[in-house]
Amino acid sequence: MSGFVNLGRYPLDRPQSRSYARLVQRCKSELTRDGLFNLPGFIHPETAQAEAQRLAPRMANSSFTHARRHNIYFKKAVEGLADDHPALTVFKTSHNTLCADQLQDSPVAYVYNMPQLQRFLATVMDKPALFPMADPLAAFNVMSYAEGQALNWHFDRSEFTVTLLLQEPQAGGVFEYRTDLRSAKDPNYDGVARLLAGKDPQKIQMQVAPGTLNVFRGVNTPHRVTPVKGAQARMIAVLTYYEAPGARFSETEQLGFYGRIA
Repeated sequence: MSGFVNLGRYPLDRPQSRSYARLVQRCKSELTRDGLFNLPGFIHPETAQAEAQRLAPRMANSSFTHARRHNIYFKKAVEGLADDHPALTVFKTSHNTLCADQLQDSPVAYVYNMPQLQRFLATVMDKPALFPMADPLAAFNVMSYAEGQALNWHFDRSEFTVTLLLQEPQAGGVFEYRTDLRSAKDPNYDGVARLLAGKDPQKIQMQVAPGTLNVFRGVNTPHRVTPVKGAQARMIAVLTYYEAPGARFSETEQLGFYGRIA
């Protein structure tokens, strides 16, 4: 594990230690306050960059280009909203994806399958346990955003997202979010419209270095990645866990996200 993960800084192999307890408490506090936490240098930056370079030809030749037009809800219509309501503004998302079955030789696969990481994440989020997916495509992905590509405004379907940045772009590709814009009781459609119009002063930009592990709660916090500029792509791994074992995407979801069925 120490070959990829900085265990001196993040003692996932010592769950009974004081340093582990302090790390858990820090991450819990940040998750409560900000809706996210970062672990800079979780994997060694040189490992992250080397893996991005190694995957670049594979990304160019074997990845699936996911491109779609969508609103922030990923729905054609929202009950109670007129079709022309500004909260339903349509944007374009585009990126290239390598699936888990294409990444079994990657350090990303090793990190994803670490029981120590799964235990740590479950502890921070006060869950009995977290499990890797049984889906050979969706369990973990590496996504690349080349020049002009972007992940546009959306709310997540899942409670939290775990990512590992492999490579920064030359310019652009900035992660932007607005904490707790809506709630289970208040959809705040007018607030959503202000954000999409660029008029929300509480929008936050976040840039992290390669090797950073990020945990983000995006169900009520909209977020996006701005268009990438320049020759170097933004490359990021997405690690998906569930509270029960055996989770899989449906064939329709696999086809929509990855262009094929496992």
